Amino acid sequence: MGLTSNKVLMLAIVIAVALFLGTVWLWPGLARRNWRAVSGRVGLLLGTQLALFATVGLATNQAFGFYASWADLFGQETGQGVVVDHMAEGGSSPVQVVSASRVIGASSTLPQMAGQVQKVDIIGRTTHLATPAFVYLPPEYFQPQNRARKFPASVVLTGYPGTAQALVDKLHYPSTAQQVAKQGKMQPMILVMLRPTVAPPRDTECVDVPGGPQTETFFAKDLRDSVMAHYRVDKTPASWGIVGDSTGGYCALKVAMHHPGSYAAAAGLSPYYKAPIDPTTGDLFHGDKNLQNRADLFWALKHLPAPETSLLVTSSKVGEHNYKDTLKFIKSVQDTKVTRISSIILPSGGHNFNTWKREIPPMLQWMSERLVAH
Repeated sequence: MGLTSNKVLMLAIVIAVALFLGTVWLWPGLARRNWRAVSGRVGLLLGTQLALFATVGLATNQAFGFYASWADLFGQETGQGVVVDHMAEGGSSPVQVVSASRVIGASSTLPQMAGQVQKVDIIGRTTHLATPAFVYLPPEYFQPQNRARKFPASVVLTGYPGTAQALVDKLHYPSTAQQVAKQGKMQPMILVMLRPTVAPPRDTECVDVPGGPQTETFFAKDLRDSVMAHYRVDKTPASWGIVGDSTGGYCALKVAMHHPGSYAAAAGLSPYYKAPIDPTTGDLFHGDKNLQNRADLFWALKHLPAPETSLLVTSSKVGEHNYKDTLKFIKSVQDTKVTRISSIILPSGGHNFNTWKREIPPMLQWMSERLVAH
């Protein structure tokens, strides 16, 4: 049974309840002061607490999509990573469609009425990085009158560790985009949804690691090239946006700021503004101070040419640790007088899916107003 299986969660709940009831039932008989009774009490208390912690942990993972499998949880995921791409130029498509499904909540099964979510594998031809992803195609993409029409696209990134699946069935990006479009508040848009972790289990913070994964180049070049080779998206930056939450938000802002020729707009939901160094990242910069400075968005705004792009950042006055940094970032962008900045500041809201679901509809509308398809 998989880590995210409902059966695993139910089993954990049953075990926790059974241990709790067993503790209540057996406690009087273990009230003696001998080593057997004491060991029994300790064992029951420890077992009950472990079962409760496991249940809460499984439920939290189900809600927020931190880990996709047992291997992912224990750092043993080996299914994807840095791979060698042996495809010749002009060979097989760098996007391989694994399966297709309708949008959650759609009443029709016809893609021209309900749109479609495709599960794909994407391969970067220059970085040789490969990653699974989900692609949302709006209903208009399949309608005969639009067969030659090109659509704007937004890359959507999770946090770390996160799962791409959570963007579909937890944050509901496809169904939200469809609803906002039906309300006339955004144009039909393709969404390319994936993790920023394209070399798992390592958190590369979307950095081109010296001698390691070239993650920034993957998002700035390879991902766009792969998507354009398979879907009807124009290559001009005006057709491309990038958004993410938490780590994904930092990555989205950084990639758009470093590569305004790739993305016309970027949105960071609860982002931070400087790449951390911790056991999950390893040594990202290998002593290269210039690379480390470049990954600090405050340093980049002060020392690098201001990028011609539009940025959106979000935070909460109560509940988010990035509030003060976000206000500082807004001021730093305003000082450039070139880069455009917008914000969503909630009165309260934590660093979680519920907060981001409140920000996604207005963010999609903002993104749509800044992208055009040629």
